[in-house]
Amino acid sequence: MPVIRADSAAAATAPGDPGTERSLWLAGPEDAGAIVEVVHAAFAARPPVDPPATAGRETAESIRALLERGSGVTAWMGDRLAGVLLVVPGEGARSSVGTLQRVSVHPDFQGHGIAAEMVAAAHRLASEMGLTSVELLAREEFPALTRWWQRHGYRVVDHRDHGVILARTLPVTVEAATPESMQQLGERLAGVLRPGDLVVAEGPLGAGKTTLTQGLGRGLQVADPIISPTFVLSRVHPPLGQRPGLVHVDAYRLGSPDELDDLDLPSSGPGYVTLVEWGRGRAEQLAPHRLEVDVAREPGSDVRTVQVTAVGERWDGVDLRAVLTGEPR
Repeated sequence: MPVIRADSAAAATAPGDPGTERSLWLAGPEDAGAIVEVVHAAFAARPPVDPPATAGRETAESIRALLERGSGVTAWMGDRLAGVLLVVPGEGARSSVGTLQRVSVHPDFQGHGIAAEMVAAAHRLASEMGLTSVELLAREEFPALTRWWQRHGYRVVDHRDHGVILARTLPVTVEAATPESMQQLGERLAGVLRPGDLVVAEGPLGAGKTTLTQGLGRGLQVADPIISPTFVLSRVHPPLGQRPGLVHVDAYRLGSPDELDDLDLPSSGPGYVTLVEWGRGRAEQLAPHRLEVDVAREPGSDVRTVQVTAVGERWDGVDLRAVLTGEPR
């Protein structure tokens, strides 16, 4: 099965390869037996609930049936299946909404960030499947689990007899073939930003985060050239017109969210947009509503793939796909 790249996954080699430490793969019907074992082990390790979870009744046949309807992500540690997450599209009027099912990490591998990697990969997978949002059921007996999903951009949208439905929108993916088109992308994004907004930009060195920010600054019409603030951590660009100013932060050298808090960014003023490069895992506490921007660049290519995810109610009703593609809204 094709490998799915995740933000912190190990080398993209096949499960069982001696050089593999951790890899994420699309789930296939041939994995059904191993998937059942992981699901049963993961749910059996949880405290008992009433009524019991239906995961204990899963079989290889039922897993294959779910995979026929949708897809899934498997996480491997060497040649052992460590985790699984299934993505099943809805039907009829809900065909654009996917359900995350049987989210499981084997007890032997819990506490290593595998669940977060699978969720990030599942978001990309679901977006490629044409889905616009995903949801799941979290049992009321596990409030810490609900909080974990909320930290990953989910919010409670409904209540059920024994839990809550959590949902989030999926990333919008666009390509930028040149640095100029990357700046144009940032300029279009600036058109929907308002004071107090937070943008968290992620991507490897040279991917184009600062180039995107330059376009965003041009769209906001801020003072001073936009350059990487790596050696001063943050730069404040006052507004030249009626649009918000820009606080541009590089969190690459920061080790924790606390160090970012020490910069006292809100003191830059309420009339500013804040963009944090290398902000994942460091900047989310700055605002409950934000845009998460992931920039990837294939080796040997100038084409950048940009994924933008809206987190929080602030972005309800904003058609990011139309904004990023320049299509009429």
